[in-house]
Amino acid sequence: MTPHRSDAHRHVGRLPAYPFYGGPAVDPAPHAPATVAELLADLDRDGVERALVLPNYGVPDPALSFALNELVLEAAAKDDRISAALWTSPLPRDAERTAAALSLAGETGVRALKLSFLLGGDVDDPDCQPGIEQVFAAARAHDLVVHVHTSPGAASDIDRVGTLVDRYGDDVAIHLVHFGGGASGHIKLCSGRFLDWVEQGKRVYTDLSWAIGFAPRWIAAEIERRGLGHDRVLFASDEPWGDTPGELARMSAAFGDGELARHAFSQSFSDLYDR
Repeated sequence: MTPHRSDAHRHVGRLPAYPFYGGPAVDPAPHAPATVAELLADLDRDGVERALVLPNYGVPDPALSFALNELVLEAAAKDDRISAALWTSPLPRDAERTAAALSLAGETGVRALKLSFLLGGDVDDPDCQPGIEQVFAAARAHDLVVHVHTSPGAASDIDRVGTLVDRYGDDVAIHLVHFGGGASGHIKLCSGRFLDWVEQGKRVYTDLSWAIGFAPRWIAAEIERRGLGHDRVLFASDEPWGDTPGELARMSAAFGDGELARHAFSQSFSDLYDR
């Protein structure tokens, strides 16, 4: 086990079974912690000293994830190992719930806002612009990190989500979850885009959860070659959707046990969230 390990992205809250993709109703993450006590037990099991915890999501009912904001706040109040991220939405139909979530942005322990387009919306949709602006305005006002889901294709593709870095990354920290989320996203980011943003002064961060094997090795080599970005890639498990031992093994193999690993597993988390 890597000592002093921080986890920059994991979830709390159980979700109901759902008939994804036209199949039978299933629960793909049955071991999700339903309570703060279960979450703390998971942190102990995984040897995590600090964690950013977000509401669980995936079932296409945003009300479920908005409701879990209270559980995340409870966890942060219970244990100072935990920093909280609040669920938000860019969708006009979620405007009232997003406003309620953003009203909690100044609460003790809140360090991030979660934005995902998996449940609808698009960075280019005019109807979503007011919601996006409100999320980033709250992040700017409270010095919070905006976590944005990435995955290949559709509204979560780095070609779409990356425009948020261009628009807001000068003065708001943006965490691109999953480093593009697949081979195409990894290649787009590793081949220059991610470290170009860093070089331009953008406050951009990422994690390698779900990353395909070549990506951790490649970005580690690019960080060494270009001499920047060592403080921008954080370890994250994405539990209960991810697999802590697998994520740890893959990142440890690519990042070694020197300064790059120290930043990824601990120091960068402290720099970003310990305020």
